[in-house]
Amino acid sequence: MNVTEIPVTCLVDSRDKLGEGCFWDADAQCLWWLDAIVPSAIHRLHVASGAYRRWQFDEMVTAMAKRTDGTLVVGSFKGVNFFNPETGALTPWTRLDSDKPFNRGNDGACDARGRLWFGTMMNNVGTYGADMPITASTGTLYRIDVDGTATAMEQNIGVSNGPCWSPDNKTFYFTDSMAQIIWAYDFDLDAGTISNRRVLNGTKDYGYPDGATVDRDGFIWSARWEGSCVLRIDPKGRIDRIIPMPAKRVTNVCFGGSKLDTLYVTTSRLHVPEDHLRRHSLQGGLFCFDPGVSGFEKHAFAG
Repeated sequence: MNVTEIPVTCLVDSRDKLGEGCFWDADAQCLWWLDAIVPSAIHRLHVASGAYRRWQFDEMVTAMAKRTDGTLVVGSFKGVNFFNPETGALTPWTRLDSDKPFNRGNDGACDARGRLWFGTMMNNVGTYGADMPITASTGTLYRIDVDGTATAMEQNIGVSNGPCWSPDNKTFYFTDSMAQIIWAYDFDLDAGTISNRRVLNGTKDYGYPDGATVDRDGFIWSARWEGSCVLRIDPKGRIDRIIPMPAKRVTNVCFGGSKLDTLYVTTSRLHVPEDHLRRHSLQGGLFCFDPGVSGFEKHAFAG
């Protein structure tokens, strides 16, 4: 492994309390991301022109994917919603964990068949972003089909994060941030099932694994909460590169740009110590850098 000092640019000083949910829309050449903490927000940036727009909500929004009709599917505190950028309306669709009122939604992504994989966790965010303890691994990883059916695929998750797939769609990666483990599973694309869970990477040396994506070489890019970096991890779980970031809490990553060769990175400034904020005042911003490899546009939701 090697520490790779790459120039990192802050594209938007959005000061997100908890930046998350980033994805690239190749059709519109726009980058979408969100701020999860209420009042939460969805951001959209047209990178070439700098045109920027923001929508605000009174429910925590935590994950997003585009739909073929130009709207978005949005994971939130209570479940899954549809968002119309033209009207600004966030419309509830499927509710999750109704039997676990202390749970909330977290990260999610769509597979190559357009099914949404969305994870829940015990809520750790109080009023105005106050920290709340996670006392049990009550999270579930769901597969949300296009008709809204939610199927539990994995249980007893501490903090659900980082769903992504190998380029051949034969391996599914999923992170439990609380356990500090990135898992790998065998993935059946046609059936939409996972099996043979094993540890891909369980390092404790670079903070907590958060959001993740996969490049064209099949390497996993892992945002590191409290780790001030992004890791590139090979398909056997070995750390290949360490990219330092000017933010302590690095939350999610996605490939974008006209050639899908830019890595966009979201961050958080919530509860970051004052000494860190003084050293890196742009924490909570949207960053990007040239990773030296291209990736994939995230899949759209088929429903």
